[in-house]
Amino acid sequence: MTERFADRVTVPDVVGLPFHVGRDIAAEFGVSLANPDPDGPSIGSIAWPGLFYITSQNPRPGAEVYRWDSVTVEIVGYGEAERGALRNSPGAPLVDSEHATAEPEYFVDLTPTDDLDQNPV
Repeated sequence: MTERFADRVTVPDVVGLPFHVGRDIAAEFGVSLANPDPDGPSIGSIAWPGLFYITSQNPRPGAEVYRWDSVTVEIVGYGEAERGALRNSPGAPLVDSEHATAEPEYFVDLTPTDDLDQNPV
């Protein structure tokens, strides 16, 4: 195995950030963001043009890696994320699932019915 002469850096938390912001923060910390698919296009070309958000990263925040190692990230276009895919704030601690409570979901049925014609308000 070859010896590496790069210094070690700490991986920042970029989940929940717009890609262009996460990319800049990663560079300040001395790592680069990458596509999880090594045979695919670069993550920068996937996220350009448009507004994309980072939904996951590997390695996790706080891990130590060699300077300019890659942090693979998953991204999603603005408006395409599933509910709850992004955390509310990038630095927020994760919630322990035993203490988490689900918010009630409300649905409104907008299907037209003939009842409205028979019973005007």
